[in-house]
Amino acid sequence: MLNEIKQDAQARMGKSIDALRHTLTTIRTGRASPALLDGIRVKAYGSDTPLNQVASIAVSEGRSLVITLFDKNMIKDVEKAIYASDLGLTPTVMGTVIRLNLPPLTEERRRDLTKQVQKEGEESKVAVRNIRRDANQAVKDLLKSKEITEDDVRRSEDEIQKITDKAIKDIDEVVKHKEAELMAV
Repeated sequence: MLNEIKQDAQARMGKSIDALRHTLTTIRTGRASPALLDGIRVKAYGSDTPLNQVASIAVSEGRSLVITLFDKNMIKDVEKAIYASDLGLTPTVMGTVIRLNLPPLTEERRRDLTKQVQKEGEESKVAVRNIRRDANQAVKDLLKSKEITEDDVRRSEDEIQKITDKAIKDIDEVVKHKEAELMAV
């Protein structure tokens, strides 16, 4: 029973770290990445559809993205969706293709993005700590129902803390890596 609680906590903490990694891919660095456009949704066929389901997105020349639409009639809708996003990118329409040039980041913008990365990292740490709290509560519930001893509780809490410390360290590494990527000129 205790092993299940620890494994569940470890799996949930791993998912929090993966979610942080995914979130950080949408933060623009100096390089172009199709993941930047993951959050953009387009009005297509009567519903909001992710951009990557109505077009193929490719990196061109390191600092630009090329969006090739599957349906040529959607160019205006995609253009509107890009303008509406908070990415600050200006689409250039060339026939059936949309090109997005990523301007180099200013020092001030890099600092703002670094703060955003730190904020995302802190939110992930809070999520990990909440998972630790839930796991510790599950262990204490087992003690209340007299399924385990107090020694088992202490031992389990120590092991859960070690799992938490490792997850926090991993989050710090992910944040540090993204900050280095942002500050590289």
